[in-house]
Amino acid sequence: MDIIFNGKAREIQDGICIQELLDQMQLDCMQVVVEHNNNIIPRQRLAEMPLNNGDALEVIHFVGGG
Repeated sequence: MDIIFNGKAREIQDGICIQELLDQMQLDCMQVVVEHNNNIIPRQRLAEMPLNNGDALEVIHFVGGG
């Protein structure tokens, strides 16, 4: 199925949830904020949020530094 990930079209496996996609992309859910179809998703809900064809995800990474 196709989704929009950070503004770009991306093909992903059918039937996966947001947490599974983050795991596949080797993104630590403790270091990102996820917006799914214009809604911020709490970390504890990432594993229960299924992705559907046409969904839009924005994933923002935290960056430390000085």
